Amino acid sequence: MMGIEELPLRVLVTKIGLDGHDRGSRIVAAYLRDAGMEVIYTPPWQVITGVVKLATEEDVDVIGVSSLATDHLIIPKMMNALREAGLDHVRVIVGGIVPDEEKDALYAVGVSRIFGPGSSRDEIVEFVNSAGRASRSDRANEFSEAKS
Repeated sequence: MMGIEELPLRVLVTKIGLDGHDRGSRIVAAYLRDAGMEVIYTPPWQVITGVVKLATEEDVDVIGVSSLATDHLIIPKMMNALREAGLDHVRVIVGGIVPDEEKDALYAVGVSRIFGPGSSRDEIVEFVNSAGRASRSDRANEFSEAKS
């Protein structure tokens, strides 16, 4: 039987809010699949409660949110909803257009990384792999502390 460390990472790639431009998120989802990760891909126009529910049901390690409009401004609400659902260990990354002056606010609420236009496939895959492993480690630590 495989240990959790040996199972493919599970990544949810989604778009919250009203932005319907999903070409970039589809490309990133393909990069991650090609790298051996299990990718759960949603169509655009997701609501936060739906993303949190899906992240719980699919037992994801990482959530990637694509934003080409101003949808990154609702990510703090999503981060709160993830914490309330007990998904503190899940890493969240953002890809797309985020003005420089708004990046610090996303990092302050717990976003792990922001990828802008021109980010390379290798850079994205490497970071998601690292973030997913860290997520699993945190979850394992939470589980062992709860058992003690």
